[in-house]
Amino acid sequence: MVDQNNQNSLNAALELFHFAFRAFTSGPDAILAEQGLQRVHHRILYFVGRNPAISVNALLKILGVSKQALNGPLRALKELDLIDTNSDEFDKRIKRLTLSVQGQALENRLSQSQRELMTQVFADAGEDAEQHWRAIMLKLAETKFAHLLNQDNSDKAGEGWSAEC
Repeated sequence: MVDQNNQNSLNAALELFHFAFRAFTSGPDAILAEQGLQRVHHRILYFVGRNPAISVNALLKILGVSKQALNGPLRALKELDLIDTNSDEFDKRIKRLTLSVQGQALENRLSQSQRELMTQVFADAGEDAEQHWRAIMLKLAETKFAHLLNQDNSDKAGEGWSAEC
């Protein structure tokens, strides 16, 4: 239960979170719009890029969407030759996803704008800012998605994700 005396402070934190997220996604959103793509496409590119040969089912778990919700955006990325699909070596029913060369270039361009923003903000905020930010983000993520966090990297506060959930 939220302490009524603290509600104004929490509302201010929520507002900051909202505008911070908009600032964080505005660069990639502009790049995606040039390609006729949306934020969901960046999420797919990002997680496929960090988990080469990820299965479609594992990607569904990471993104928390249904097969129907993933189908359209994934098909668009394949049609644009940004993602390659191959059958699993041992089970042909399993489809494995990797970024094409063009997909790697686009994903890097999208995420690089965010890495640069974070680098600048952490430097401006001071020596311990990144460590504190990571601790807060990890605590938030663990409330609902601890099963998706890569336990090998939990000391780095969510630096990696489990590809086979």
